[in-house]
Amino acid sequence: MADPKGFLKNGREVATRRPVDERVKDWHEVYPGKVGKTLLPIINTQASRCMDCGIPFCHQGCPLGNIIPEWNDLVWRNDWEGASERLHATNNFPEFTGRLCPAPCESACVLGINQPAVTIKNIEVAIIDKAWDSGHVKPQPPEWLSGKAVAVIGSGPAGLAAAQQLTRSGHTVAVYERADKIGGLLRYGIPEFKMEKSQVDQRLAQMRREGTVFRPGVDVGTDITGAQLQDRYDAIVLANGSTVGRDLPVPGRELDGIHQAMEYLPQSNRASLGEAVEDQILAEGKHVVIIGGGDTGADCLGTAIRQGAESITQLEIMPRPPEERPDAQPWPTYPMTYRVASAHEEGGERVYAVSTKEFLGTEDGRVRALKLVEVEFIDGKLTEKEGTEKEIPADLVLLAMGFTGPEKDGLLTQLGVEYDARGNVARDDSFATSVPGVYVAGDAGRGQSLIVWAIAEGRAAAAAVDTFLTGSTNLPAPIRPTDRQLMV
Repeated sequence: MADPKGFLKNGREVATRRPVDERVKDWHEVYPGKVGKTLLPIINTQASRCMDCGIPFCHQGCPLGNIIPEWNDLVWRNDWEGASERLHATNNFPEFTGRLCPAPCESACVLGINQPAVTIKNIEVAIIDKAWDSGHVKPQPPEWLSGKAVAVIGSGPAGLAAAQQLTRSGHTVAVYERADKIGGLLRYGIPEFKMEKSQVDQRLAQMRREGTVFRPGVDVGTDITGAQLQDRYDAIVLANGSTVGRDLPVPGRELDGIHQAMEYLPQSNRASLGEAVEDQILAEGKHVVIIGGGDTGADCLGTAIRQGAESITQLEIMPRPPEERPDAQPWPTYPMTYRVASAHEEGGERVYAVSTKEFLGTEDGRVRALKLVEVEFIDGKLTEKEGTEKEIPADLVLLAMGFTGPEKDGLLTQLGVEYDARGNVARDDSFATSVPGVYVAGDAGRGQSLIVWAIAEGRAAAAAVDTFLTGSTNLPAPIRPTDRQLMV
């Protein structure tokens, strides 16, 4: 353990972000330089706050089962290489989770019962950033080849985790991605100011040196069929995500200027990296309305601010969450509390408990306003409040209400997989679909979820595929599809 009295002597400190008026003028991460470097002056002290708590509930709070107390202790002792090894034992991509995960581990921290929790997420990103800078992250090619080939469909965190684990087990792995570059939502869904794509590129370089083959620009189901994949490969891992955006079928939905968030964000990501984007959706000089109060909505908010929007309003149908953990969500569960992302610090207005009744348009067919009404829960049902209708201006509307499941046309139809009641690809406790040799990991099978769940499922599915191909496996399998842990 770290300093036995550390949590008594030291308070919680987190990384300091760049000033708002500076960071909204560029697309770099909101922290000065690498966030890990920013944290180094305080990270030893913060690691010392990890208690000898007997039962580390942070393990259970993390879907990956990260061995958090051990790498906290190693950081406190300045054994950074050891901390990196312990971190990588359960997490293939801590530079991603350390920047993007909402840290359910911190909600489960024992210290968090009556004090601010240990800054687990900050310590994690400090370890990995220092590991990259110190040369501690190295390729781990297999010692032997199995003679088996695996196709991984999708190059988001679930697909990449499965691919890396299977490659290191000696299988020949090809990752297919329909976009022109590898990375999935990590590259085209996450704005540069949350995670610079250099983080993705350096990890892909490691995977290439280990032997993973990447095939971007291939639309599986069109360029290559499901039958061809089954003929060519011994196993297939579906990691194609939950990509069908939830729509809002109210009057006026057909008006120009209303877009899904995932039409808007990928274009901005390309443009921020210097790529040419034809007919780019831009917020400059417009009244922007974002429908959806989650992380995707916050990403749209920060992007619109940097594009020079005239005004930005983010709408959420649910009531404003409380500042503190509600009684109905006791420790160590993950509570629904009011959270402020970096983008929320930068501007815009957040409006809660409202529902969109209608999109109003101009004579030439463009959206000009939204008609809203306040809502409240009565007898467990959302009910409109009489006399609360109002209009707000809107030149650009972004739908960030989540996703309803994977795209079924094309590959999934060709393979003939079955679906569960929610429309996701059905799988058993070994991540196997109804089609022999075809497995599924991440959002395609789980539904829209967190990056940490995607990596955990990718690792677990890899262990199942390895067992299918060889009869046994040494790969860790941190979860089953039926696991719910503390983060639901």
